[in-house]
Amino acid sequence: MNLFDQISEDIKKAMLAKDALRTQTLRGVKKEFIEAKTAKDSNGELTDETATRILQKMVKQRKDAAEIFSTQNRQDLADSELAEVTIIEQYLPKQMTEAELEAALKEIIAQVNATSAKEMGKVMGVASKQLAGKAEGKAISAKVKELLG
Repeated sequence: MNLFDQISEDIKKAMLAKDALRTQTLRGVKKEFIEAKTAKDSNGELTDETATRILQKMVKQRKDAAEIFSTQNRQDLADSELAEVTIIEQYLPKQMTEAELEAALKEIIAQVNATSAKEMGKVMGVASKQLAGKAEGKAISAKVKELLG
């Protein structure tokens, strides 16, 4: 079952369970999926890879919003955003541990023969593609700086 179908099934389950937050969050996810499916440049299909990218974008948006709400002393809204993040993250691939990320990045650095922080762009280009969905961009960037710095 692909992600689109899984989300649709889980919306039904959440509605039957009368779980308002989960229902609302998954409906938002499904809306994004449908918009991607019907976009001009799409062929009416939604691959799991594209769906995963959409989910990652949604998680990032909610984390950023929660951070803003926290700085504005609106913890109620921040908690709501973080609750949605928890629900959406259940559909994302398992994230790499810091040790796994470091090992993968050392391999990529050796692969592209990077030796200094000036070559961070080369490393990030390869790392972003290879580690997409497995690690957050901020974490990759910070670890690359640490390893090259």
